[in-house]
Amino acid sequence: MNQQLIYRIGLVWVVFCLYTGAIAQPPRGPLVVSPQVNADKSVTFRYLAPQAKAVELSAQFEKGPVPMTKDAQGIWSITTSPVKPDIYPYSFRVDGVTVMDPANVAFFPNERFKASLVDVPGDTPLIHAMRDVPHGNVTYEYYPSAEGTTGSLVVYTPPGYDQSPSKKYPVYYLISGTTDTEETFFKVGKTNLILDNLLAEGKVKPMIIVMPYGNIAARVAEQKGGAKPADPTVRDGVDAVKRANDFATDLVSNVIPYVEKNYRAIANRENRAIGGFSRGGGQTLRTAFNNMDKFAWVCAYSSYLSPQEMDGNFSQIVAKPDQTNKQLKLLWVSVGSDDFLYKGTVEFMDYLKAKKVNFKNLITDGGHTWMNVKTYVAATTPLLFH
Repeated sequence: MNQQLIYRIGLVWVVFCLYTGAIAQPPRGPLVVSPQVNADKSVTFRYLAPQAKAVELSAQFEKGPVPMTKDAQGIWSITTSPVKPDIYPYSFRVDGVTVMDPANVAFFPNERFKASLVDVPGDTPLIHAMRDVPHGNVTYEYYPSAEGTTGSLVVYTPPGYDQSPSKKYPVYYLISGTTDTEETFFKVGKTNLILDNLLAEGKVKPMIIVMPYGNIAARVAEQKGGAKPADPTVRDGVDAVKRANDFATDLVSNVIPYVEKNYRAIANRENRAIGGFSRGGGQTLRTAFNNMDKFAWVCAYSSYLSPQEMDGNFSQIVAKPDQTNKQLKLLWVSVGSDDFLYKGTVEFMDYLKAKKVNFKNLITDGGHTWMNVKTYVAATTPLLFH
C-alpha cells in the first residue's frame, strides 16, 4: 500500500470520527451567563427555556416571584434594581416548577429546596469576602455514628495549623438549621472566610470549627434504606426534643471523641464552644444545658427554648443562676426583628433576665436568613476562648 493511499484512508477515518462524534453530542444552545452582577449592584439573571410559557425569578432580596422576559433565542432574563451587597439564595420558577440556575455552580446545600447563590460584593470587602490574607483549610470527615451509620463533618482548621504540629486549639462546634446540611455554614455562611479575615485583623483566637450534620434521624433512615422522616411540627414537642437529644448523644459520644483523636484539640470544657442556627440553635441550647461539663461557651442564633421547657427540663440552669453564670463564660442569643422566631426568642431572653442568668444578645434587622447568620458568627467568634 503506497504512502498516498495510507494518507487518504487516515484522512477519511479522521473525518468519520469527527462526524460520528458530532452526531453523538446533544445540540447545544446559546451560551448563558447567569448571574451577572453589574457595576451598580444590580443583577442580571438568565435562563434558557425556549419551550417554557412562563419563567419567574425567586430571590431572597425580592418580595415575591418576579416575571422574566424571553428573547428570540429562548433565553429568559431580568435585571434587578441595585441589591444590598451580601450573598443571597435564588431560584427560577419554570411553568410552576422551582429549579436551580444551571449556569451557576454555587448552590445552597439543603435537604429540601434547591437554590443557587449570588454574591453581590461590597465596594469595601465584606467580612465574608475572599481577601488577600492567610487562609485555613476545610476538610470533609467521616466518623462512626449512631446505630452503626457513618456521620459526616466539615472541619475548618486555621492558617498555620499544619505548620505548627505541637500547637493545640480550642474547638467551636457549629450546627446548621432545619433541612440544612453540614456544608451550609461553609458554602453559604462562609464561616471559613469570616474566620480567616477576623484572624488577619487580630480579632479572634485561632480555633478549629467543626460543622456536623444535624438530622440524625434522616441519616439513619437513608443509610438503612428507610424513608426520611418528616420534620417535627412542634418545636418543643416530644419528637423534637427526642431528636435533639439524639443529636446531643451523637455529638458528645461520637463527634467530640473523633475530633479530639484526629485533630489537635484542647480537650476541656473551657476550650469547647457550641453554637447553631434555627434548629441547630435549639440543639445547641439543649446539648449545652444537658452537658454543662462539656461546654463553657454557648451561642444561639435565631433560636430559643420556651419557659415551659426550661422549667421542665433545665431547672438546674435557672435554679442556681450564680452557679450557671460561673460555668458559662458566654451565653449568646441573637435574632432578627423580622424573624418568625423573634417573639419566642425575645421571650427566652426575658425569661433568662428574670431568672438572673447572664447572657449577651444582639437583635438585628432582617429575618430568618443566612445573611443574619454571617453577622452573628462575625459578632460571636471574637468573644470565644478569652
